[in-house]
Amino acid sequence: MAEVLDVEKREQMGSSATRRLRRDGRVPAVLYGHGEGNEHLSIPAAQVKTLLRHRSKTVELAGAVKETALVSIVQWDPLGIEVLHLDLIRVNLKELVQVTVAVHRHGDAAGLRQGGLLIDNTHEVEIECSAGQIPEGLVLNVTDLALGGHMTAADLELPEGVSLVTPVDTVIARIEQPKGVAEEEPTDQAGEPEVISKGGDKSGEEG
Repeated sequence: MAEVLDVEKREQMGSSATRRLRRDGRVPAVLYGHGEGNEHLSIPAAQVKTLLRHRSKTVELAGAVKETALVSIVQWDPLGIEVLHLDLIRVNLKELVQVTVAVHRHGDAAGLRQGGLLIDNTHEVEIECSAGQIPEGLVLNVTDLALGGHMTAADLELPEGVSLVTPVDTVIARIEQPKGVAEEEPTDQAGEPEVISKGGDKSGEEG
């Protein structure tokens, strides 16, 4: 079910008007696409936070504008805390869209019990599906992933009607042998020249 956003039209533009808008607890946004003109809007900041927390991609606009839209770009402040602006694209729920979704790992990898480290190569992939069927994310079941092995985008569980845009051979996760003992050996060897060097300095002083 798409998130519903209560939007108002923005009559004033510019940085000062935008700052006032944010002080009033609203986020500026622009709606465009489908050959229609741009609509400059504002959305309650609380609704935007809920939208992002739910990782929603498709939204229903209510209030001053009634449209179905796709969240295209989210602009954050330099600290990545507050949302500064949203770009929304008009869509029909039946039309195909390409979007980026998160990858959710499931299960305890066998390689972890073998002493390996589970490394995520990427946390998201691009998919194509209808605008009304965008999943929150895709599941990667790593239960059988053994030490030295890896899983690719081809191993992701795809809901019906969803296809991958990301190449299927893209590595999503892998299990590696920890690097430990082998890296400690050169440290002991490096200690010997120091003793010899000190001995050399001492004999030089005696001479």
